[in-house]
Amino acid sequence: MRFTTRPTLQGTFGMASSTHWLASQSAMAVLEGGGNAYDAAVAGAFVLHVVEPHLNGPAGEVPVILAPAGGEVRVLCGQGVAPAAATIDHYRGLGLDLVPGTGPLAAAVPGAFDAWMLLLRDHGTKSLADVLSYAIGYAEHGHAPLERVGETVESVRRLFETEWTSSAEVYLPGGRPPRPGALLRNPALAATWKRLLAEVSGAGDRTAQIEAAREVWRSGFIADALVRQAQRPTMDTTGERHAGTLTAADLAGWSASYEAPATYDWNGWTVCKAGPWSQGPALLQQLALLPAELPPYGSAPYVHLLIEGCKLAMADREAWYGDAADVPLGDLLSDAYNAERRALIGEKASYELRPGAPGGRVPRLSEYARVVATGEPRFDPLGAGEPTVARAAGSGEPTVASDGSTRGDTCHLDIVDRWGNMIAATPSGGWLQSNPVVPELGFPLGTRLQMSWLDEGLPNSLTPGRRPRTTLTPSIALRDGEPVLAFGTPGGDQQDQWQTHFFLAVTLRPPVRGGLDLQGAIDAPNWHNDGFPGSFYPRGMRPGSVTVESRMDPAVVEELRRRGHDVTVGDPWSEGRLCAVARDPETGVLSAAANPRVMQGYAVGR
Repeated sequence: MRFTTRPTLQGTFGMASSTHWLASQSAMAVLEGGGNAYDAAVAGAFVLHVVEPHLNGPAGEVPVILAPAGGEVRVLCGQGVAPAAATIDHYRGLGLDLVPGTGPLAAAVPGAFDAWMLLLRDHGTKSLADVLSYAIGYAEHGHAPLERVGETVESVRRLFETEWTSSAEVYLPGGRPPRPGALLRNPALAATWKRLLAEVSGAGDRTAQIEAAREVWRSGFIADALVRQAQRPTMDTTGERHAGTLTAADLAGWSASYEAPATYDWNGWTVCKAGPWSQGPALLQQLALLPAELPPYGSAPYVHLLIEGCKLAMADREAWYGDAADVPLGDLLSDAYNAERRALIGEKASYELRPGAPGGRVPRLSEYARVVATGEPRFDPLGAGEPTVARAAGSGEPTVASDGSTRGDTCHLDIVDRWGNMIAATPSGGWLQSNPVVPELGFPLGTRLQMSWLDEGLPNSLTPGRRPRTTLTPSIALRDGEPVLAFGTPGGDQQDQWQTHFFLAVTLRPPVRGGLDLQGAIDAPNWHNDGFPGSFYPRGMRPGSVTVESRMDPAVVEELRRRGHDVTVGDPWSEGRLCAVARDPETGVLSAAANPRVMQGYAVGR
């Protein structure tokens, strides 16, 4: 019998798993009220904006993968584009070689809100008022915040008190950071959603009201406030005040959209990801790089193989992925290409950044990435984006850099309902530490443009009207053409590392209780490497690095070091933030599990 921190839940009515118990339970309440998985996802997502404000917000972004019962898997893109004035020349003219990690210069067109509205309109059944009621309640009447919320606010207290004073009004009530057991309210956010509902209430039926809400976001009072904030000079990670490039025309001209997923067939499964405007295909490449016969699960050769395969996939991500070019994804996932790449994996750890040449094309990297990869490492475990290194055992966890910047992270939610509808979504951006709170709205702008390079001609060059390549990467996996598994995790550049390890743990190990061992796969000791340029400011890397949980077999750790890996042993529960739900097409049994790390993710269901 395999012991886990919690059971893998099983039932037949509905399952919800997310990175916060209040979002999971709010989603479940929608299911109990007759809503479907998509209604529940929208409700849970808006609750995440309230209860995990250090991890996401309405002006952030979200990629969604949905598998409607009896329908085709689709990607819903909630990643906004670079504004029309966000040119490389403009940023270079300010003396910058990187997009700042905070402030309005890093703000893309906000994408999350419109994506959730499109999902509700096309696939939901509930009214906008119904799904917003949970978030309004927690924002207006308060919730008991996580310890991490207070820790994050404390790390930027001086910035809030001296520069971002609108943020201090929300997150330093009475001059104190939020603390567990004391209610945290965001009356401005509650008022925003209540005003929105009042303005659209006379628009007509459910669909008309949702469409009216999208227009308010694009060109009404919300748009006006976002643009005013974007154009206000603001202190950012450069130590200077800069105004952003977002305009009313940028907001009015963009909307979320649907597209086909990128897919790869492996061992009887079809894994579906967002396209190469995300890092999603990096998971597919990691699967494509696996040999026909794998070493024993969890052994040193197994971990070594996955680390080295990840480095190759992420090097290709750096050279080839982005929205500003025609990405040769077919070649990147082809058998011939991956056979050549697989031959590069030796017995020793690689310390090089080795992008491939799919279809004979010559890879090109940004000059900054070349310096980071071949010169003095510029790795900074802080930066302003999602985590890139776990806390080493006994070292304490840094939360603030010398310039006052601090990390954001990400949320995730997965839901499956009794009809077989399934969804995986990874909301992020618009963190409380990304930009000042917009005083009239109660939430800040995002910073996703920091992922674009200020070099011309790259797939991920900063380009007006193009999406910055995002790390956000939910997953859905099919078996014999039927959606079976939805999963994902926060974690920036680690997302498709941890998800690969989880997926292999689910599919390679024997099932428990007649179903997939989701909780066991989440609980399994995890690891990541930073052997490629990071996606977040200041875009560093650590060649040869591997960070493992201390629960990993010491003999495996020793063998990895013998193979040349620079191993950091972290805390026992420091790697991975996974959520997952599943459905057995033969029996209709639903299952769910959630990450026990950081003590906030929960799955619920019956």
